[in-house]
Amino acid sequence: MKLIIRAAGTVRIGPERTLVDDYLKRANGLTSRCGFHSVSEQEIDLRKCKSRSEETQKLFYDHHRSVRYIALDERGENLTSRQIAKTLSVWQMDGTDICLVIGGADGFEPSDLPNMVHKWSFGSQTWPHKLVRVMAAEQMYRALSILANTPYHRD
Repeated sequence: MKLIIRAAGTVRIGPERTLVDDYLKRANGLTSRCGFHSVSEQEIDLRKCKSRSEETQKLFYDHHRSVRYIALDERGENLTSRQIAKTLSVWQMDGTDICLVIGGADGFEPSDLPNMVHKWSFGSQTWPHKLVRVMAAEQMYRALSILANTPYHRD
């Protein structure tokens, strides 16, 4: 099973890129210990989209596949890191890929979200997309470190 962070736009250089790459590398170092195949990032270019609806459809373009989607949204469920780890562990049992999706600047069009999409939040604040990507990568690393019983996470 793969863990995928799918995000609107591109982060080419800078401290955010460095952090995302570092957390993805760390996470991939733990995947085999936790029964996952990989953690990866997909960057989706939304510049040609003319509406929030088009953006949402492009971000969820493969919704017909057996993928469990998590839309990162300020109105989503606010889980602890341990709850995220437990959820990933439970979902791992069905063998489907898990895709965390970070929307465009205006968020998602609710009517275009796939059925059964989960919504998670990193808080009610509005975060810059680059930081959300870093936070998503760090939380995937943290969840895997919890599942692998490493000392990274402290309660």
